[in-house]
Amino acid sequence: MAAQQKETLDQFQGSEKQQEKDSSVSDFLTFSVDEELFAIEIMKVKEILEYSALTSVPLMPPFIRGVINLRGSVVPVVDLKVRFGGDKNIPTKRTCFVIVEVPTDNGHQEIGIVVDTVSEVLSISSDNIEPPPSFGAKIRADFIQGMGKLNGSFVIILCVDKVLSVEELADINGFVSQNSKVSANA
Repeated sequence: MAAQQKETLDQFQGSEKQQEKDSSVSDFLTFSVDEELFAIEIMKVKEILEYSALTSVPLMPPFIRGVINLRGSVVPVVDLKVRFGGDKNIPTKRTCFVIVEVPTDNGHQEIGIVVDTVSEVLSISSDNIEPPPSFGAKIRADFIQGMGKLNGSFVIILCVDKVLSVEELADINGFVSQNSKVSANA
């Protein structure tokens, strides 16, 4: 697994240089969650880590699996399978964390996402990206940035800023805290 992650990381680093050359082609990290292929813009990806132990945080929504210590920083980890309405991800040898950066009012926040497997870095031209479907997707439409066409099939390009919206996660956390105070007083 470590060799595949290194190869993907090397592709990731090389793709940043290629993307600067051609603005009509974007690079995406592809990965699978619950046997579905997804992609996120490579510029949002900070790093890929082997799956390791998580520290649980009480009163978090089910899709927030916990936190990890990333070089002294506390990084929340989101289980995409649960975020998309599925059951909790059961880690395997190929499960890993993809650390992404999402914008906040105060700059950026690092958030980890649990994925089943990391596949590869793909370059997709803007001509091969279709708008999100208005129906039929297994996930919320606002989570989908577009549909990348690849050799007769599609990859779902995620809008990371929506899927991992810090404001929405904060709203949920506030709701959970409020409800726990109400039930404690009842």
